[in-house]
Amino acid sequence: MIYLNIEIGDYVTRKSYNHDTVFKVINIKDDIVFLKGVYVRLCADSTISDLEKVTDVEDDFKVELSKKETRDDFFYLPGKILHIDADNEYLDKCLKFYKEMGVYAIGKKINEEDIADQIIGLLTEFKPDIVIITGHDAFYSKNGTKENINNYKNSKNFVKAIRAARKYEKSQEKLVIIAGACQSDYEELIKAGANFASSPKRVNIHALDPAIIATDIALTERNKPIDLVSILEKTKYGTNGIGGIITPGLMYVGFPR
Repeated sequence: MIYLNIEIGDYVTRKSYNHDTVFKVINIKDDIVFLKGVYVRLCADSTISDLEKVTDVEDDFKVELSKKETRDDFFYLPGKILHIDADNEYLDKCLKFYKEMGVYAIGKKINEEDIADQIIGLLTEFKPDIVIITGHDAFYSKNGTKENINNYKNSKNFVKAIRAARKYEKSQEKLVIIAGACQSDYEELIKAGANFASSPKRVNIHALDPAIIATDIALTERNKPIDLVSILEKTKYGTNGIGGIITPGLMYVGFPR
């Protein structure tokens, strides 16, 4: 179905937002176009007249992480990651990133409202060192203040999932939890027991941001504290998008290779 040359599957930007984000058209109903960020964890809708098609969808965000070199006589066992995501496309991007970085990760696509019910079973089965709980979220400022968790799309679901995970493992050093999505209720996610969460300034986050945090921790030597400020600065929007607590690394180092 074609509307003013806009089709499902096209890549577009919004004129009213100064073309700041590239979206994929996922549905069209009447003159309303439903959009999903290609790299930013954001769902939106727009009038057709506000959209402009684009062909260049290359991401300008470059991740500055490096694999652990294995040229010496030691061997390295990075922490294991369980990545739970409500969006298949973002999950696939993250799994590709883990593979490139040489980190073992298991991915599960689960809708936000179902994560709390399934997470203990997954933690029991896979026994990860790090679990990511993410998908989509939004802060509805028209409904009230940011202090009220009812004014968010999925923050309540993320909080329930974090609390369930903390019933499985209370220690924030034995199980690192990274939770949230675009504009999530950062304070409530941290209070619930997350080591890292979005979004301190209620901004959007990049699809890879949770994976960047997880990978850095997985590749940091066990019991060596991470550089908290440095790790947050590696994400797309820095401390505006994600915050957290000082957490020890989770990689074992052995000898000889």
